[in-house]
Amino acid sequence: MRITLLAVGKIRNTPEAALVDTYVSRLPWPTNIVEVEERRPIKGPERQSREGQLLLKAIPKGAFVIALDERGKSLRSEAFADKIRQWQDMGYEQLVFMIGGADGFSQEIRERADLHISLSQMTWPHMMVRAMLAEQLYRASTIISGHPYHKD
Repeated sequence: MRITLLAVGKIRNTPEAALVDTYVSRLPWPTNIVEVEERRPIKGPERQSREGQLLLKAIPKGAFVIALDERGKSLRSEAFADKIRQWQDMGYEQLVFMIGGADGFSQEIRERADLHISLSQMTWPHMMVRAMLAEQLYRASTIISGHPYHKD
């Protein structure tokens, strides 16, 4: 199974980027980060739509798509690990975790996503969400392997 973190915006050389790199390097699954960015100074629904188009183009064929959305389903770390284990067992070759921009996801993205997951009901900057997701993926891998990293 391969994992793609598909995100709106560039993380650049930041402390959050270092955290993402640290956790991604520990993952047992090949993982890549794909960033899309709308550079034109557009706002609101127009920007949301354009970012949605960029995200849709970047989704690999046949991928199972998980949108990170504050209104999505909230999972404990163990349940998240169980989901990943199930997706592996079901033979999914590609998981894509999408992180939206400041205006959120377009309707097309909401409809394309196979699952909506919330890391929190709070709103977080996209750079922090990447680091939080990377850590939770690492935590899930340790739970699946029986490693004692996770404390309940």
